[in-house]
Amino acid sequence: MDGVDAAIITTDGYKVFEEGPFITLPYSEDFRRLLENLIAGKGDLTKIETELTLEHSKAVFTLVRNFDVEVTDIDLIGFHGHTISHKPEDRHTLQIGNGKLLAATTGVDVVNDLRSSDVQAGGQGAPLAPIYHKALMKPQELPSIILNIGGVANITWIDTHDENLIGFDTGPGNALINDWIQKNTGAPFDINGLRASKGRVYDDIVDKLLKHPYFAAPNPKSLDRNFFKHLSEIAVAHLSVEDGAATLSAFTIKSITNAINNLSKPFKKCIVAGGGRHNAFLMAGLKDSFPYQLISSDDVGWSGDAIEAQAFAFLAVRSRLNLPISFPGTTGVSKPLSGGVFHPKG
Repeated sequence: MDGVDAAIITTDGYKVFEEGPFITLPYSEDFRRLLENLIAGKGDLTKIETELTLEHSKAVFTLVRNFDVEVTDIDLIGFHGHTISHKPEDRHTLQIGNGKLLAATTGVDVVNDLRSSDVQAGGQGAPLAPIYHKALMKPQELPSIILNIGGVANITWIDTHDENLIGFDTGPGNALINDWIQKNTGAPFDINGLRASKGRVYDDIVDKLLKHPYFAAPNPKSLDRNFFKHLSEIAVAHLSVEDGAATLSAFTIKSITNAINNLSKPFKKCIVAGGGRHNAFLMAGLKDSFPYQLISSDDVGWSGDAIEAQAFAFLAVRSRLNLPISFPGTTGVSKPLSGGVFHPKG
């Protein structure tokens, strides 16, 4: 809920020929509060959806203006929107964002609603980035793992064949840590993991959290950002800010390392993308388990903050070509499946 990430790539839906510029356009505090309330079931969905869409339109124009690109040079926008609820077990997922309005305000064709077709077909609807992760990799680097640490953490295991892709949410990423820090200090996140580095990890709390049935459930599987929120808040409520940050960070680290180890697949590299790679405490904890394979996406020349935005641009192109964007090993859908809703510019 920090803002809109917008990125430009050049792709044919198979390969990425160029990774272009990237920006984040932060939301105002007032709008962030509206989103939080909507997720909690309060607020005017249509009004907030319109405002969110206009924020994305603003991000498009800011991106092209800042980097001397003409909006007419953009062929297609992949518009994820914002997840309000995600319950694939009920064949339900909702990402707000008015694709028709975005196409009209930008003058560019738009593809949105990229998760619904997978969920309606019995899949998890997430993660969708694995096929983009594969497009970024060089064949000689395979097999490898891409670890994305956003609000939720997810991994993609890649070899040379699309149909062998494996992807799933490992558990919490930054969300629990961010919420804890914001609640107790007012800061949006634990900068560089500094608070956690000064705290004590309560291993008994971590072990208890890891007994949640989610971790024993088979792959593929996916999570809502707030899935562990209530449980974790109770577990660390009596701790100091630093000890709570350290314990929640250890929960993230351990859930990721367990997921990778339980996968039991060979890998040459574990490339970390997403905001979590900026957290030195998280990275150090992961490095302890994977000292030779773990590297940051920056070390391989990727823009680690841009990957999710780039992925949805890539998925939009694949949608227009009717190529699969989800696979049995990534969402649990019965066969490779395309998705998305197309909105012409008018």
